[in-house]
Amino acid sequence: MQYTDSSKPAKTDDWSPVLIKIAKDRDRVAFGRLFDHFAPKIKSYGMMLRSQHTSPQMAEELVQDVMLKVWLKAHCFDVNKASASTWIFTIARNCRTDFIRKANRTDAELSADDLWPMAEEEGPYTSLHQRRIEKNIHSAVAQLPPEQADVLKRIYIEGKSHSEVSAATGLPLGTVKSRVRLAVGKLRTLL
Repeated sequence: MQYTDSSKPAKTDDWSPVLIKIAKDRDRVAFGRLFDHFAPKIKSYGMMLRSQHTSPQMAEELVQDVMLKVWLKAHCFDVNKASASTWIFTIARNCRTDFIRKANRTDAELSADDLWPMAEEEGPYTSLHQRRIEKNIHSAVAQLPPEQADVLKRIYIEGKSHSEVSAATGLPLGTVKSRVRLAVGKLRTLL
């Protein structure tokens, strides 16, 4: 038996008419039915990521991302190219791939500070060692020509960009970059 309302799928689970109705009419009721049918399936698909940094919350997030894309891109659905289910799960696969990439990228962006405590927290020896390093750096910077030391301090101590130093000093940007390069080269030989 098939339904006569185009917002309800046929008994064969052909969701294409529902997706077309969503695309043409932005029908929220039809989308709700589509969501109710596909959300649990997409969540199960998302849970297959368990071995790849996933959790039930990430699976729920996958459902939300996929269904949002279905709503926003329903007009792109072409019944002649794929069934509604295939189209939706292609979106799910692409979103899942994005999740995996994001999880891998986040792991790679951990810094050393996240893994080891800060040097200041480690004790008196480290603190003494740090002070000696700072003293050597200050001594080496004092040996630089004043114009190089000034540019170096503005960039590395004050945290200004090359462009900001150029604007503040009236020097061309290339000159600022050249002075920084020369200063860093000289510091390498001094340290």
